[in-house]
Amino acid sequence: YWATQVGTNIAGTTPVVGALLVKLLRGGSQLGVATLTRFYALHVLLLPAMLVGIAMLHLIMVIRQGIAPRTDQSTAACAFAGLSAFGYFTKRDLGPIGAFCGMALFGLIGWAFFPLFRPVGLLLLLGAVLNLWRLWRWRGVATAAEPLLLVLHIGYAWLVLGAGLLGLSVLDSNVPQSAAIHALTAGAIGTMILAVMTRVTRGHSGRALSADRGTVAIYLLVNIAAITRVVAEVGDAWATPLLIASAILWIGAFVLFISLYGPLLLPERAHRLR
Repeated sequence: YWATQVGTNIAGTTPVVGALLVKLLRGGSQLGVATLTRFYALHVLLLPAMLVGIAMLHLIMVIRQGIAPRTDQSTAACAFAGLSAFGYFTKRDLGPIGAFCGMALFGLIGWAFFPLFRPVGLLLLLGAVLNLWRLWRWRGVATAAEPLLLVLHIGYAWLVLGAGLLGLSVLDSNVPQSAAIHALTAGAIGTMILAVMTRVTRGHSGRALSADRGTVAIYLLVNIAAITRVVAEVGDAWATPLLIASAILWIGAFVLFISLYGPLLLPERAHRLR
């Protein structure tokens, strides 16, 4: 509360437009639910959107200028090792990725500021459908033999589901908005966090880039927790037991990650592996 109060007061000291900025950030003259929604949008939606834009700019520069060769390779060898293929796939995919992800992202930002505006719901549904089509084209089923890859497709599927549910909640009050929010947070964000942390830890610690049974258990726990949390929003009679179960599963996923991957991140352990 006080951090938000101080932050909006600082924005209010801006010459000429200070009062307008305060009203825009707070969603009114006083701090309230609208303020929390807007700050949530700034931190979870707007800042990631800026990062995506910067990443897109970085990819464009790589396409135009190329990748600097390794010190032990010539420029020709570097190009032969995959630079041309990287540039081709990036050029081919950059437009659709930006369009599809941007549509869903702008829908989420629009929902944060105009949660009852029906065109925002339609934009979210369209973004969900387009990203579902893209997800299908990635043929995630082909990665079923390697959970380290499959979990990335599952995490993206949570994003599609969350955007779709959020769009439906804008258009139909019978669809609980909280179910969509938990699909995006517990589902998409939770799954992606653990997927990336396990992949990066294994790579940097010298382990094989393949999920063992413990890693698969982590993925199962976080996804079952997310499913349980979303179902709890529509199962009134079982809401409390489902919430408790979801919390236990969610905590279990991260505790298991710490117990299995924590030792790999310790300096002495990592040094011995190298």
